[in-house]
Amino acid sequence: MTAKKKVVVAMSGGVDSSVAAALLMEQGYEIIGVTMQIWDSGITEVEGEHVGCCSLTAVEDARRVASQLGIPYYVMNFRNIFEERVIKYFTGEYMRGRTPNPCIACNRYVKFEALLDKAMALGADYIATGHYARLGYSPTYGRYTVRRAHDQKKDQTYVLYSLTQRQIARTLMPLGEYNKDQVRKIAGDLGLSVAAKAESQEICFVADDNYRNFLRGKSTDIQPGPFLNMKGEVIGTHQGIPFYTIGQRRGLGLAGGQRLYVVNIDREHNTVTVGPEEAILDTDLIAEDVNMVLYDTITKTLEVEAQVRYNGSSSPATLKLLEGGRLHVHFHNPQRSITPGQAVVFYQGDYLVGGATIERAGSE
Repeated sequence: MTAKKKVVVAMSGGVDSSVAAALLMEQGYEIIGVTMQIWDSGITEVEGEHVGCCSLTAVEDARRVASQLGIPYYVMNFRNIFEERVIKYFTGEYMRGRTPNPCIACNRYVKFEALLDKAMALGADYIATGHYARLGYSPTYGRYTVRRAHDQKKDQTYVLYSLTQRQIARTLMPLGEYNKDQVRKIAGDLGLSVAAKAESQEICFVADDNYRNFLRGKSTDIQPGPFLNMKGEVIGTHQGIPFYTIGQRRGLGLAGGQRLYVVNIDREHNTVTVGPEEAILDTDLIAEDVNMVLYDTITKTLEVEAQVRYNGSSSPATLKLLEGGRLHVHFHNPQRSITPGQAVVFYQGDYLVGGATIERAGSE
């Protein structure tokens, strides 16, 4: 008799990862539930419906679901790598005047690297998560691939662009063919305690969903400075460059009838430049730290649909490889708020082509 394939399921205490574990059990896998303890659970415990994914409540919810499913369950400590790879990156990027995406960093270094390595060391065949994406192997491309989820509203491929071929080959995401209502119904039919649990929207390690307070607690080097208009004239005082992002309009505290948006953040001179809406539109960007999924590399140019924010839509664009492995992305139509530090992610149809970190708007 052939032994069952063993899968370590990353269980966050939410309905998605819980149903992922249940579906894989139905498919005949041997399931082990694991919650990654990545932050101080006492700090991330908050009142009400929304709790961080590493709070005590989340751990207890995951443990309860594992008990209901009859699977072994463990809490694994990943605090050190989370501190190094996510918290320091998050704080450092804001201090540089850039806007980080901690979920991408967590996926890259914690979920699909550290957890995968731990799972393989324990003799598992795969890890699994509750992400909405479709993973597989394409004979046409000769590569493991990532495709958009069936439920376009829940599609999470934007935060998965850093996956490597090894990681995709060893990862299962069973929710890719389902929508959220179907997932909740499965959880309800199975009597899982988290069937109606609300989704957590906040950054998991920011307890009160106020990243400014978090940054104040991490750095004493946040200083007020001048707001500049497009002519370079001082028109007010900002509270510190980590508190602003490209395209921001609300919370600037500037008087005047014209709507103003953050156009540029200059860490060296501690200035924040604001301007009219047309000033945050651009057709080009330069990107760094590129990871390709659908192809091994880009040889010349490549036509794609490119997306510059998680909840945004993709738009036709041309990729061109630059010296040093950076990319020039030219959009056929102007894009709003191209933000240094955020990801630009590429698609061809449903297929995730790859992605990179935005260095700046504009051309070389």
